[in-house]
Amino acid sequence: MIKVENLRKEFKKTVKEPGLAGSFKSLFHPKSERVVAVNDISFHVPKGEILGFIGPNGAGKSTVIKMLTGILTPTSGTCTINGKNPTENRKSYVKEIGVVFGQRTQLWWDLPLRETYGVLKEMYEVPDDSYKERMSFLNEVLELEAFITSPVRTLSLGQRMRADIAASLLHSPKVLFLDEPTIGLDVVVKDNIRKAIAQINEREQTTVILTTHDLADIELLADRIVMIDKGSNVFDGTISELKSRYGRIRELHLETNTKNAEKALGYREHFHFSDDDLKVEQEGSSVKVRFNSDTVSVSDMLAYTLKMVNVKDISVKDADIEEIIRRLYRQGV
Repeated sequence: MIKVENLRKEFKKTVKEPGLAGSFKSLFHPKSERVVAVNDISFHVPKGEILGFIGPNGAGKSTVIKMLTGILTPTSGTCTINGKNPTENRKSYVKEIGVVFGQRTQLWWDLPLRETYGVLKEMYEVPDDSYKERMSFLNEVLELEAFITSPVRTLSLGQRMRADIAASLLHSPKVLFLDEPTIGLDVVVKDNIRKAIAQINEREQTTVILTTHDLADIELLADRIVMIDKGSNVFDGTISELKSRYGRIRELHLETNTKNAEKALGYREHFHFSDDDLKVEQEGSSVKVRFNSDTVSVSDMLAYTLKMVNVKDISVKDADIEEIIRRLYRQGV
């Protein structure tokens, strides 16, 4: 469905020398340099997949999404969606995609939501029968009925996000781009949005590209992750592959009456952990220990812990994806 081959985007940046003299010089004899925002990125997304597209701020995510949606033209390389080039034949292409930006709305602020959808229906040339069927489906999945007659400006953030997702799906796009769809939402609303996205993907086989800083979105929704940093690919694979390759971090949870458990346990001195391989947090009687099981096995950590402090309860689990990705960025992978 989506094919990205050696995609590259360069921007021209004006360089100003310091001081008043530098400002005059830049005005009459400006100097510029080329800045590479995206550097030869390639990935393919099959029909019906939910792809988590992640990276730190400034990694180039937004630039890639803007090229995929046709807002920016690549400096070199190619990207096609359902066989179409995003920057060519824009009127035809936009009918293939839906876009939701978490901090921006495509809805008319003072219009009731129902009228907004009526305007979008005409813009996308959706036939009457298809529109009725579509609205029935979107009402069912996103629960719009309670506020569909309200002006957009009166909607809560969670309601507006559901309304925006519905607007982006009104014309039955083959690909849906979601940029931070749960940003600023409370836990319950986030969960409802995630369930709606998963249901739409399952029922309609809509291909979804999801960019987010909320890694719970990725774990709960994405089939696969593409991670970029400094404009380049650093990982492309499933979450299980990411954990297997980089994520031998375990979390040891214990309950103890020891006041300063980190000092009493003395993991660093005994096992010679590096700063990246061990983190101990204590809140009251609860202690959480993150450690690299490649450095010390789980069985050795358990045996040593039970020997050093009085333990009321203890358990071990895999660290979450957020911790794995945090480690990747710290290591500059």
